[in-house]
Amino acid sequence: MLGVGGGRWRRVASQIGRSVAVWIVSTLTMLLLAGILPDFRLQSADGDSATRIAVTAAFGAGAFGLLSALVWPLLVRLLLLVPALVLGLLVFFLNGALLLLALRLNPAEQGDAAPETAVVVAAVMSAVASATGAALAVRDDDAYRRRLYRLADRRRRSGPASPASPGMVFIQLDGVGHDVLLDAVGRGLMPTVARWLAKSGTDTGRREPTHRLIPWRTDWSSQTGASQLGILHGSNHDVPAFRWYEKDRREVMVCNRPTSAAELQRRAVEATGDGGLLTVDGASRGNLFSGGADEQALVLSIAARRRSRETRSRAGYFAYFSDPANAVRTAMSFVAEVGREIGQSTRTRVHQVRPRVGRGGLYPLIRAFATVVERDVVVAAVTGDMLAGRTAVYADLVAYDEVAHHSGPASRDAAKVLERLDRSLALIENVAEHAPRRYRIVVLSDHGQSPGETFRTRYGLTLGDLVRAGCGLPVPRRAERTHSGAEARAAVRAALRRPVEEGGEQFRPSSRRSEPIVLASGNLGLVSFPDVPHRMSKEEIDARHPALLTTLANHPGIGFLLVRSEEHDGVVLGPFGTEIPLAELDDNPGPLADFGPGAVDAVRRTHSFPHTADIMVNSWYDPAEGEVLAFEEQIGSHGGLGGAQGRPFLLSPLGLSAPVEDGQELAGAEHIHRVLRRWLREADGPQIPLAARQDRRAA
Repeated sequence: MLGVGGGRWRRVASQIGRSVAVWIVSTLTMLLLAGILPDFRLQSADGDSATRIAVTAAFGAGAFGLLSALVWPLLVRLLLLVPALVLGLLVFFLNGALLLLALRLNPAEQGDAAPETAVVVAAVMSAVASATGAALAVRDDDAYRRRLYRLADRRRRSGPASPASPGMVFIQLDGVGHDVLLDAVGRGLMPTVARWLAKSGTDTGRREPTHRLIPWRTDWSSQTGASQLGILHGSNHDVPAFRWYEKDRREVMVCNRPTSAAELQRRAVEATGDGGLLTVDGASRGNLFSGGADEQALVLSIAARRRSRETRSRAGYFAYFSDPANAVRTAMSFVAEVGREIGQSTRTRVHQVRPRVGRGGLYPLIRAFATVVERDVVVAAVTGDMLAGRTAVYADLVAYDEVAHHSGPASRDAAKVLERLDRSLALIENVAEHAPRRYRIVVLSDHGQSPGETFRTRYGLTLGDLVRAGCGLPVPRRAERTHSGAEARAAVRAALRRPVEEGGEQFRPSSRRSEPIVLASGNLGLVSFPDVPHRMSKEEIDARHPALLTTLANHPGIGFLLVRSEEHDGVVLGPFGTEIPLAELDDNPGPLADFGPGAVDAVRRTHSFPHTADIMVNSWYDPAEGEVLAFEEQIGSHGGLGGAQGRPFLLSPLGLSAPVEDGQELAGAEHIHRVLRRWLREADGPQIPLAARQDRRAA
């Protein structure tokens, strides 16, 4: 008992010593800033001795530290109702307010600072205190472990000891394709992944690999909503795109809308009869869906629910920002990232880089949130989960995907993000050494990204403009004046067998017919006619709009169309009158030939969905360059077929069984789910069916 008590007292003494050291460094920092900044003083107007000034600085630093420890968590709890994008900006001002309050608490009333100066002083002091505390704790494993514990969302305060079986951590690098990862490893951008694969060029000794890397093939809808739903819940049936129109519900579904995400998760649970991959002792962090986890933070599918604790979906923010040092460090990185984006976008405009899309408005803030705030909060939540000994953790890091959309998947901007993501993986690996149980770290992606300019940039009109022209509806004057707009009108007249010279004729929609809904998901387009309650057939579309399908199929920016057929069930349409029934695609893939293996199966599967659009449109694809044409304003896109977007990766420890046998292919997100399930069983982490889990809770 004496040994145990002595160890406890040594830890307490060590903590007190570090606190005193941080206080001393903070005092010196405050004295230094008072000498540099004209609007910050630590003495009365009549002047004071050096001793009184030092005492004032020491009191101010101590009061500021105490207020940060006691008041800051309460302020963050209140600010969980503030949009997360605004929270990072408020950190500076709140910290400055705490410093002003600390100075006002001085009985001698000697300290004072202008409000804007207080913001600067508080930020510098918090950063210095954080760096000092980390430096003092770096050689103390217990202190390091306790510091990481404070980042966790909720602590397991009681219960059985952590099991001896290993836990599993699944880290999703959103949008990172298999070939992009290999290229980054080869260029030395991701040394942690290189070490796992024994491909680091900096090692002098020969290392054995600890992980295996293989690609997998997405479904036609190569985007996070379809992939992550399939991975976490085992079913992504009836998810034809990132956004689509459901006629029976008269609603546009969008995967990253909270209400839509909740509905998709409900459907998946109903279809499988199981809560998901994380139903037993799991944690879901930064995902669209919960995976059945009890521990959820920053999960979109629960963001729309009304709960007794309405801030549950943002609980991860509280766990992270309740430490003022974390808050200031992340806020400073946030501001730096905004500046970095503004500088990078300015450089692309000055040098006339092509392809290029607009990156103004709120985008710099959105990028900074994805690459800094979301990354920091999610990584902190994962480390807390590991130190709490949870069985399965799944987390999504979206930084690369966000930057690659606007800068390009192979851009220098995106490469810098990969470097920072690798450092996050190194941190998670380091934390695993301090966890109460062994952990196996699996890294995977949900899709890749394919480069290429936008459909609008190349042709001067959007897919919606082209559909309207094909339907005989007025198109915006902007589109009419373009060369492609003239071609579209000419194609309509040719399909209707009307002279091209009839330039003055205007096609007017009938008042009895609704206009089509045209939605874009990367290089996948969906056309639906909302006034028709069922999925229209090719014959019905031709009868209603004789030129539409011909106009779309013959456009050089479109690869192929999928429509229902009364005669053949489903057909793929291509240029020059190509029409191939789905049943004959194996022998004659037609326009699908360029899209590689698996394209036929993916198209057939989507055709079977109840909510597939009347017309599914996949853009042109250049197999030589790997380029597609996005129907959205993105120069790195995903969502359809064509190129790297459909080739993500799975990086797993060699201690786990091989994902597939030699010569076989990982095809579809649901296949990935089955592999991850098997690995959990191998680690003695059996998943309990949903019904059994509900019975257990009711008991």
